[in-house]
Parts: sequence; structure tokens; C-alpha cells
Amino acid sequence: MPDEFQDPDFAPPRKDRLLREHVHDTYKSRSKLPEPTVCPRCLAVYHEGRWQWRSRPPQAHEQICPACHRVADRYPAGSVVLRGEFIRQHKQEVLNIARNQETLAKAEHPLARIIEINETEDAALITTTDPHLARRIGEAVHHACAGDLDFHYAEDSNVLRVTWNR
Repeated sequence: MPDEFQDPDFAPPRKDRLLREHVHDTYKSRSKLPEPTVCPRCLAVYHEGRWQWRSRPPQAHEQICPACHRVADRYPAGSVVLRGEFIRQHKQEVLNIARNQETLAKAEHPLARIIEINETEDAALITTTDPHLARRIGEAVHHACAGDLDFHYAEDSNVLRVTWNR
């Protein structure tokens, strides 16, 4: 096409970079929930745009919260792998750190929960409903016990994998 016919404000698409699509989370609501809404399983209340711990309002709508949905599906948003000789000798102490972090996080954020803890002789796998909780657990174990800590965010999803080894 001759230059005199080109729009000066038009730039052809760049081919040296790819645009990333927005990551879709099937467990997040696509629209605002009616207020108030209560999760019938954990009794968390959706109020002012977020899930909170509060008393159940009268005549509230019911809908399962994203955390209870993830727990039922056993579909984690975060995982923490703890392994090594140190775990073999101090497993209960390290798992207590993880459970304490869940208690602290869950008090303020109802959607932050441990889904499951799977143990072997020298390792443990903790799955969580929230990537922030997985990170928090990994950092707390690292702070208390030293060792090597690694974070891996999946490129195509909101999933965090934390690995700690000592």
C-alpha cells in the first residue's frame, strides 16, 4: 500500500512481543453477590464486597464461598512442599508452624485455609485455598527453621508452589 494512503495515527501490530491474557479463576465470582450472602458450610458472610467473619444476618442469601468450593473440589491455589532430614526429625513442630499461620490468616481472611496435609517419612505436602497462605507458611517455616526456600508461580494460572528443604 502506498504511503499516501496510510493513516498517520495507525501503527501496525508489533510482532516482537505477545500480549498476555488475563488469568481466569473459576472460583472467583463473575459478578457481585447479593448482600448479604452466607456460606452454608463455613458461615462466612459476604458483606461490602468481601467475605468476612461476622454473625449471620437475617434473610441472607446462601452460596458456597470460594474456599469451601476449593476444599470440596480438592483444587488448591497454593501448595507447600516441606522436605529433608530436618522434617524427618521435627515434622510436628514444622506442621504446627503451618497450622498456626493458617489460624492467623483465616482470622482476618476467611478464604485462606489449608485444604489438606499429606505426610511421608521425610516430607509433607500442604495444599491451600489461597496462594498468599502458601507463601506465608513457607516464609514462616523458613524464618523459624532456616533452610532453602523457593517460590514458583505458574505462568498460566494463579497457583503458587512453595518448596522448602533442609
